[in-house]
Amino acid sequence: MLFLDVQASGSMLPFGDTVLTAILGYAVVFLGLLMLMAIVYIMGAIFKAKASKAAPAPAPAPAADVKPIERAVAPGAAGELKLYDVPDKEAAMIMAIVADQMGKPLNELRFKSIKEVK
Repeated sequence: MLFLDVQASGSMLPFGDTVLTAILGYAVVFLGLLMLMAIVYIMGAIFKAKASKAAPAPAPAPAADVKPIERAVAPGAAGELKLYDVPDKEAAMIMAIVADQMGKPLNELRFKSIKEVK
């Protein structure tokens, strides 16, 4: 058994000592991890306590009277719309998406026709 032939200062270690050394090594690593976990947990508790004791943010000052900007809205419909192989529901969605992407109200846009491209 080659893996058990461990030499320490010129002498062979018995199997029992090898197992004991391995178990103690694992125990030391495990205890180190437990201590690190405890330190992280304690530090987290300290920071949470400091955060809860921190003074609450002051209430924002009331804003000055802000008047909303009124936009002129285009009156009524903007003409006829021709649909080519497109259901009404899909045409409405397309028009709403275009208006949203352009940032304009739907009644300010004029759609002449909507055609499905295949």
